[in-house]
Amino acid sequence: MAAAGAGRMRRATSALLLRALRLPVRELSAPARLYHKKVVDHYENPRNVGSLDKTSKNVGTGLVGAPACGDVMKLQIQVDEKGKIVDARFKTFGCGSAIASSSLATEWVKGKTVEEALTIKNTDIAKELCLPPVKLHCSMLAEDAIKAALADFKLKQEPKKGEVGKK
Repeated sequence: MAAAGAGRMRRATSALLLRALRLPVRELSAPARLYHKKVVDHYENPRNVGSLDKTSKNVGTGLVGAPACGDVMKLQIQVDEKGKIVDARFKTFGCGSAIASSSLATEWVKGKTVEEALTIKNTDIAKELCLPPVKLHCSMLAEDAIKAALADFKLKQEPKKGEVGKK
């Protein structure tokens, strides 16, 4: 009798395992369910990840961090001779909201002039990504990274002390 019960138990366990194997492969983890779908999209499919040549005169680099949470964001822009941002790249160490904010920021700065890019605000990024109040610092980092990259680019455009008057 015990052997028959054990056999039924094995068959039931096998049936449960087979059913479990048929679950969709792409289930969201618990943290992913807490993020808005726009954040998850930018996190899983980040746009413009990488680096540009920081020594190039037409590339501005912004490196910012948030000591409170440990997020670090590097955002770079490449500007053409007409003052238009033609490329942008980022590398971010941080949570999904920080990565999504960086990714969105690079999408938004491309095609804008340097002056237009200065008008991008963290509130716009937060609104677009539907960030909760506890994650607003991520959008603030993205705005700060844009401003830092633009400031670095502008600094590179100023003539060096020994070059003033030379042509």
